[in-house]
Amino acid sequence: MAIEITHVRFGGTTKTADEIVRYQWVNVSTGTIGDNDKPTMVVWVGKEENSAYVGSGADRVRVGGVRPTQGQPYLRTYVDGEWTNNLVNLPTF
Repeated sequence: MAIEITHVRFGGTTKTADEIVRYQWVNVSTGTIGDNDKPTMVVWVGKEENSAYVGSGADRVRVGGVRPTQGQPYLRTYVDGEWTNNLVNLPTF
């Protein structure tokens, strides 16, 4: 299944990828809209049959899970072989 992440919710005033606590998304095949917490999304993105993106068309950027040595796993975008922060620029909900 493929989803586009469209909105994020931060857990506090710091706006970094690891501070996002919830993700709103749309299923690209069905148009279904949903949202999930960070732990659920990290597990979901880690499954081979799933893919998540930010943006669409030429601006589409892949989302992957980051598992730091310190702290909790979180999601981050991946562009041209480098981790980026496109998620923090999404609208909040």
